[in-house]
Amino acid sequence: MRALVIDDERLARKELINLLSQHESVEVVGEAINVDDAKDKIEKLNPDVIFLDIQMPEKTGFDLLEELDIVPHVIFTTAYDEYALKAFQVNALDYLLKPVEAERLAEALKRLQVKITDQQREESQISVDSGKKLSLQDQVFVKDGDRCWFVKLVNVRLFESDGNYIKVYFDNNKPMIHKSLNALDERLDEKSFFRASRKHIINLSWVEGIEPWFNGGLVVTLKGGDRIEVSRRQAARFKDMMSL
Repeated sequence: MRALVIDDERLARKELINLLSQHESVEVVGEAINVDDAKDKIEKLNPDVIFLDIQMPEKTGFDLLEELDIVPHVIFTTAYDEYALKAFQVNALDYLLKPVEAERLAEALKRLQVKITDQQREESQISVDSGKKLSLQDQVFVKDGDRCWFVKLVNVRLFESDGNYIKVYFDNNKPMIHKSLNALDERLDEKSFFRASRKHIINLSWVEGIEPWFNGGLVVTLKGGDRIEVSRRQAARFKDMMSL
């Protein structure tokens, strides 16, 4: 597995890299000293996992995750229990308290390997050639106030534009992210997501019912009960995609 170590403290990076070097399954592909450096290296190096310090100057580890389009597996590292607790609440893979202990690192790597193996199995069952598009198996980081989530796109049924924000519908949650719907639409795999109107993008795997609507449009019912209007302009294309 390819790992990137992100920490503003040089000694902390070196200590963790030294511990990781003792595991044959891990290849440390780089290190980053702050959020901007990390964002650049994640895009260039495409690591399987990032070891992410939460509390850094100017921007935190959480800020980094908000800026990423595609979020790799994350293991948080922190010297503070309060941040560790918050990290655990956002469904992070794991967190390590500094100074990192060899035994705890080994446990985290074992858990990570299981998760990567499960993900590879899921991806092998889905034949999608989407280039750099966001697929159903990719995860995104969503932060709304003090609450945070790692969410697989397969679990997101709907994106709804709300001014300069997007409302993300998953489970019983509807947090807001600061992105444009047009920018998101360009990144999503069109085989899995459909731009129903200027305001909505729907996950096609969540479509439960389709019925005609005014002026040649359609209304789509999603699993869970959400009803979304497909504009007349998009209705013909939607019918073709759904083989109607």
